[in-house]
Amino acid sequence: MEDVKVRVPAGLGAEALEVAELYQRVLGAWNRRSAADFAALFADDGSVVGFDGSQMDGRAAIAAELGRIFADHRTGAYVGIVRDVRWLSPEAALLRAVGGLVPDGKHELYPAANSIQSLVAARTAGAWQIVHYTNTPAQFHGRPDLAEALSAELRQLL
Repeated sequence: MEDVKVRVPAGLGAEALEVAELYQRVLGAWNRRSAADFAALFADDGSVVGFDGSQMDGRAAIAAELGRIFADHRTGAYVGIVRDVRWLSPEAALLRAVGGLVPDGKHELYPAANSIQSLVAARTAGAWQIVHYTNTPAQFHGRPDLAEALSAELRQLL
């Protein structure tokens, strides 16, 4: 598995662990700033909703947009906590997670970039691919206790 800090709940079955490893690989590709590796994890018609609400449809568009982002910005590194893996069918799963971001050149979490992440994966010809990935800001408007609790939990990974 990637050298990415991801916590997975105990007791996940082998197939659920495969989906969790796919999530870990997508975070690893982001952390390495590899648009090609990130996009390669997606189905040809896979989609992404980014932290800012931007949408990318199709593996080629994902690679192109992330290539632009990585060329123009010193993106931070993600850590993640898998909350659960739910089976939609024997060949499809929904992974729910939370993520924290450590800005480039820093060693501490940037709580304003905490996120709620969802990944839908499908197994085709025995291999898992991402069908859809969403990275939504975890702002918890008016509930600073929830925001701080999430930051404290994510800091444990550092």
